Amino acid sequence: MMSFFKGMTVALFSCALVISVTGPSFAHPHIINASTKAEISPQELIQDLQKAQVIFIGEFHDHRGHHAAQLDVISALQNQDDRLAVGLEMFRRDSQHALDQWVENQLTESEFLPIYEDNWSMWPNYSAIFEFARDRGTKLIGLNISRDITAHVARNGFDSLPEDLRQRLGNVQCIVNPAYSSYIRKALGGHGGHGSKYLFFCEAQLLWDTMMARHIVDFINNNPDYRVVVLAGSAHSWKFGIPRQLLEQADVSYRVLLPEVFGRVDRLDVNEEIADYLWLDVGEDGWSL
Repeated sequence: MMSFFKGMTVALFSCALVISVTGPSFAHPHIINASTKAEISPQELIQDLQKAQVIFIGEFHDHRGHHAAQLDVISALQNQDDRLAVGLEMFRRDSQHALDQWVENQLTESEFLPIYEDNWSMWPNYSAIFEFARDRGTKLIGLNISRDITAHVARNGFDSLPEDLRQRLGNVQCIVNPAYSSYIRKALGGHGGHGSKYLFFCEAQLLWDTMMARHIVDFINNNPDYRVVVLAGSAHSWKFGIPRQLLEQADVSYRVLLPEVFGRVDRLDVNEEIADYLWLDVGEDGWSL
């Protein structure tokens, strides 16, 4: 794996910011280092992200501010190095050819949209990211597997998958331990049910994380000089999600940047076991660099 070298400094994080960041004086991004609780500048953030080969940026899918922040980080990194790819939870791996055609400007938007909608939804929230990738020739990587598979596991458990499908998945292991179960409870705000239903839900999430990590590793193995920015739901982007599965499959440097979501991960409870950086929620004007 290639290494990326640049320095980073941090500034002291104001106690007042921890308590309250409301009002027009905070209408700009506030990003904190999760381990020190110190606020850092956007320039310091980008400098440190450049040290990593894989960068996870979490999101709530329907939050346009989160996508604006993602695009600004992608743009800043692309300006430093053209060898950048964007990994997408939103696209299945079997749609990779369509992503390649989009980036190569071989599909019009009207031709691409039915393929996009077969994979995901909320095009207005994501369109600027896709348009940027096409305009700059930024590689896009489909990371997901069929939702039919994860839905089946969530309903019936991993052991219910047919043997031939397990072989196609690469004999992935899906063992939910108490730490992973607790992580899912917190990351998803307590959703997922109880008893065997909750176990199956956790198995589906673990399968999802494992396969997306595998697809990231496959890309890096074939493109070792590329940096990858991964866009995925915040629950997948926590360090216990895709990043943990990534490290089990490859020796790769990574960073996690999460948007603040009160009640799940916010300025009062974030720590380095969850993320490296937290982008504070200061309102509509606070999601741009």
